[in-house]
Amino acid sequence: MILLVIDTQKGITDDGLYKFEEFKRNVSALIEESRKHGVEVAYVQHDNGEGSGFTHGDEDFEIYDGFAPLEKEKRFYKSVNSAFNPATGLTSYLKSKDIKEVIAVGIQTDYC
Repeated sequence: MILLVIDTQKGITDDGLYKFEEFKRNVSALIEESRKHGVEVAYVQHDNGEGSGFTHGDEDFEIYDGFAPLEKEKRFYKSVNSAFNPATGLTSYLKSKDIKEVIAVGIQTDYC
Protein backbone atom coordinates (compact mmCIF):
# COMPACT_ATOMS: atom_id res chain seq x y z
CA MET A 1 0.00 0.00 0.00
CA ILE A 2 1.10 3.54 -0.70
CA LEU A 3 -0.24 7.00 0.12
CA LEU A 4 0.11 9.40 -2.81
CA VAL A 5 0.08 13.07 -1.83
CA ILE A 6 -0.84 14.82 -5.07
CA ASP A 7 -0.24 18.43 -6.11
CA THR A 8 -0.06 19.87 -2.60
CA GLN A 9 2.37 22.53 -3.74
CA LYS A 10 2.85 25.94 -2.16
CA GLY A 11 1.49 27.79 -5.18
CA ILE A 12 -1.96 26.23 -4.83
CA THR A 13 -2.19 24.99 -1.24
CA ASP A 14 -3.43 28.02 0.65
CA ASP A 15 -6.43 29.75 2.22
CA GLY A 16 -8.13 29.88 -1.18
CA LEU A 17 -9.00 26.19 -0.93
CA TYR A 18 -12.46 25.22 0.26
CA LYS A 19 -12.35 24.37 3.98
CA PHE A 20 -8.58 24.81 4.01
CA GLU A 21 -8.14 24.17 7.75
CA GLU A 22 -10.08 20.91 7.52
CA PHE A 23 -8.10 19.93 4.42
CA LYS A 24 -4.81 20.55 6.24
CA ARG A 25 -5.89 18.50 9.26
CA ASN A 26 -7.08 15.58 7.12
CA VAL A 27 -4.02 15.42 4.87
CA SER A 28 -1.64 15.81 7.82
CA ALA A 29 -3.42 13.03 9.70
CA LEU A 30 -3.26 10.67 6.71
CA ILE A 31 0.45 11.32 6.27
CA GLU A 32 1.16 10.89 9.98
CA GLU A 33 -0.86 7.68 10.31
CA SER A 34 0.66 6.22 7.15
CA ARG A 35 4.18 6.83 8.40
CA LYS A 36 3.31 5.49 11.83
CA HIS A 37 1.95 2.24 10.37
CA GLY A 38 4.68 1.68 7.81
CA VAL A 39 2.66 2.73 4.77
CA GLU A 40 4.91 4.32 2.19
CA VAL A 41 4.22 8.00 1.47
CA ALA A 42 5.12 9.42 -1.95
CA TYR A 43 4.51 12.82 -3.51
CA VAL A 44 3.39 13.86 -6.97
CA GLN A 45 4.17 17.40 -8.12
CA HIS A 46 2.90 19.19 -11.18
CA ASP A 47 5.47 21.03 -13.31
CA ASN A 48 4.10 23.71 -15.64
CA GLY A 49 7.45 24.16 -17.37
CA GLU A 50 10.26 26.64 -17.40
CA GLY A 51 9.25 30.27 -17.06
CA SER A 52 5.83 29.42 -15.59
CA GLY A 53 6.81 30.14 -11.99
CA PHE A 54 5.68 26.60 -11.21
CA THR A 55 8.64 24.36 -12.00
CA HIS A 56 11.73 22.87 -10.34
CA GLY A 57 13.51 25.61 -8.40
CA ASP A 58 10.43 27.83 -8.01
CA GLU A 59 9.03 28.37 -4.52
CA ASP A 60 5.44 27.72 -5.67
CA PHE A 61 6.54 24.32 -7.02
CA GLU A 62 7.67 23.08 -3.59
CA ILE A 63 5.45 20.95 -1.36
CA TYR A 64 3.39 22.88 1.20
CA ASP A 65 5.42 23.05 4.43
CA GLY A 66 2.71 21.35 6.49
CA PHE A 67 2.96 18.22 4.34
CA ALA A 68 6.71 18.28 3.66
CA PRO A 69 8.14 14.93 2.59
CA LEU A 70 10.84 13.20 4.56
CA GLU A 71 14.16 12.97 2.77
CA LYS A 72 13.67 9.24 2.11
CA GLU A 73 10.19 9.67 0.57
CA LYS A 74 9.89 9.50 -3.19
CA ARG A 75 8.70 12.30 -5.44
CA PHE A 76 7.24 11.95 -8.90
CA TYR A 77 6.91 14.84 -11.32
CA LYS A 78 4.27 15.32 -13.98
CA SER A 79 3.65 17.87 -16.69
CA VAL A 80 0.31 16.36 -17.74
CA ASN A 81 -2.93 15.75 -15.85
CA SER A 82 -2.14 12.17 -14.84
CA ALA A 83 0.21 10.99 -12.12
CA PHE A 84 0.12 7.61 -13.87
CA ASN A 85 1.41 8.89 -17.21
CA PRO A 86 4.42 6.73 -18.15
CA ALA A 87 6.68 9.81 -18.09
CA THR A 88 6.31 10.17 -14.29
CA GLY A 89 7.72 6.72 -13.55
CA LEU A 90 5.05 6.18 -10.90
CA THR A 91 3.33 3.23 -12.55
CA SER A 92 6.65 1.48 -13.13
CA TYR A 93 7.63 2.12 -9.52
CA LEU A 94 4.35 0.69 -8.18
CA LYS A 95 4.72 -2.41 -10.36
CA SER A 96 8.36 -2.89 -9.31
CA LYS A 97 7.32 -2.83 -5.64
CA ASP A 98 4.20 -4.95 -6.31
CA ILE A 99 2.01 -2.22 -4.78
CA LYS A 100 -1.62 -2.84 -5.62
CA GLU A 101 -3.38 -0.57 -3.13
CA VAL A 102 -3.14 3.20 -3.54
CA ILE A 103 -4.60 5.90 -1.32
CA ALA A 104 -4.72 9.27 -3.09
CA VAL A 105 -5.02 12.58 -1.29
CA GLY A 106 -4.37 16.12 -2.36
CA ILE A 107 -5.66 18.67 -4.82
CA GLN A 108 -7.64 17.75 -7.92
CA THR A 109 -6.94 14.07 -7.40
CA ASP A 110 -9.87 13.25 -9.67
CA TYR A 111 -7.88 14.72 -12.59
CA CYS A 112 -4.58 13.13 -11.66
